[in-house]
Amino acid sequence: MSWYAYCIAERQAFPELSRHRRPMPLENVKGLFGNQVFLFPASDLAVLVSEHSEEDAARIDQQCQKDHARVIADCFKQTTLLPFRFNTTFTDDDALRRSIRSNHRHFVANLERFQGKAEMHLKVLVDDVEGASKMQTCCAGKEYLAGLREQAARQRERQARARALSVQLNRMFLPLAEEISCKRLDSGKLLIDIAHLIDRKCVERYQNKYVQAQQTMKDCQFQLSGPWPPYHFVHRPQTGHQTHQPAVPAQVVAAAARVPVAAVSA
Repeated sequence: MSWYAYCIAERQAFPELSRHRRPMPLENVKGLFGNQVFLFPASDLAVLVSEHSEEDAARIDQQCQKDHARVIADCFKQTTLLPFRFNTTFTDDDALRRSIRSNHRHFVANLERFQGKAEMHLKVLVDDVEGASKMQTCCAGKEYLAGLREQAARQRERQARARALSVQLNRMFLPLAEEISCKRLDSGKLLIDIAHLIDRKCVERYQNKYVQAQQTMKDCQFQLSGPWPPYHFVHRPQTGHQTHQPAVPAQVVAAAARVPVAAVSA
């Protein structure tokens, strides 16, 4: 039987597993295609999985991304976890156990590191630097080189603006850690994508700071989601072979933004 994997948690977070060595149903939790979600015991860890057939694999769609996120969201309300990438599967029980065993130290270390932590996902939309436009591709020679220099200068301006804004927000929100990316949209706006790692007990304080930022930074448009599992901050284990492990899936982030809490994958 193939398994579809959602996330890893500490086994002790599920007392019902103390008397079980085989996968057991997680009551009232359904996964992809309405399949029952199981707790799969693996040493001192538990993996949330559901049965997965070849027919299921052939009909993976956007709704599945939302269902993946929803399962992780429900689990995250109960305990610290490490989400798997969307559409991570294992061919059988042995394959799942081998993967957990080979990365056990890494998983346990991350679960300890992120105990009581959460991620807040902040998107900031601002006007691009003045005069920023796509470079003409028809020019040549000196005009072309001048265009390249101008484009590089504008890119530096964008980066400097993004850094200045991120520093301002860092001082306001005081996160434990942050991950930032910046890109120019076709609309001519700059999108600054910020993940902040915080203590879960500080979520309300963070939300209050978000309201303050909206009121004081009138030239910015904000969008906030979370709390999420801290998937932007999970580092991959350095192994010599490919492993199934938590990391950051853009498509799942987009889907999960439409459900209460977030999810990730590997």
